[in-house]
Amino acid sequence: MPSPRRNISFRDRTVLVTGASSGIGRETALAFAAAGSNVILVARGVKTLAEVAKSARKLGARAMAIPTDVTKGPPVAACFAKAARRFGAIDIVVNNAGVMIPSKVEDIREADLKAMLDVNLFGALHVMQQAVKVMRSQGHGHIVNVASLAGRRGFSPLGGYCATKFALVGMTEALRMELGGEDIHVSLVMPGVVDTPLATNAQRDAGVPIPWPERLNMPPSWVTQCIFLAIRFRLAEIAVPPGSALVEKLAALAPGATDSVLRWATGAVQRAARTRGD
Repeated sequence: MPSPRRNISFRDRTVLVTGASSGIGRETALAFAAAGSNVILVARGVKTLAEVAKSARKLGARAMAIPTDVTKGPPVAACFAKAARRFGAIDIVVNNAGVMIPSKVEDIREADLKAMLDVNLFGALHVMQQAVKVMRSQGHGHIVNVASLAGRRGFSPLGGYCATKFALVGMTEALRMELGGEDIHVSLVMPGVVDTPLATNAQRDAGVPIPWPERLNMPPSWVTQCIFLAIRFRLAEIAVPPGSALVEKLAALAPGATDSVLRWATGAVQRAARTRGD
């Protein structure tokens, strides 16, 4: 993949990134900082967010950390107002905050599903609504929603997480249609399994095997580069790695066969775990 710093100029543009304290959000914020953007860092963790802001400033960027709980509308509105006062415009919003709590569907706790919906869907909605208000008033902007390939195909033990990402995909597609004719672009970035604390903790805490070897997790930089590509070329959707969404679409033509493959993969992971004595 091309380096966003070499091939895409975002100098002096203002970028707001949610979930910026770790993983994909942190990687993305620092990539924009390295590209010369002003960066607004949004997450709940005050200390970790301050550390990311410090790293962004070392790269020469103007950085602003705004600790915010995206699950609540008023704090998100206050965050955007504060950012707009500081930088004037908000050119790009990367909607990345997410929560993953693994569980078999028959065992999902209502509180866990609600926690994922609050961040993955309602949090994303609050950010999108504020972004549209600001971007419409300034006449331009680009919203990037980081969803997941799990938003196109459900699998165990991530049924609840998949449900939230399916919902985010549908909402993003609807918003894109609503904004047709305006200079506000909306992109979906659809990663597979990425080497982040979110994925690592989910694989550790699942209780049942996730049919994906942890050593095959992608680096967050792959997602960041696809975010840059989505903005640069105004893509409606891009999968990470590119082409993986096509595999899911083909699998959707034969859902029964796909179920069988995923069951086999889950069994293989279980057998491997027993062999290692995990």
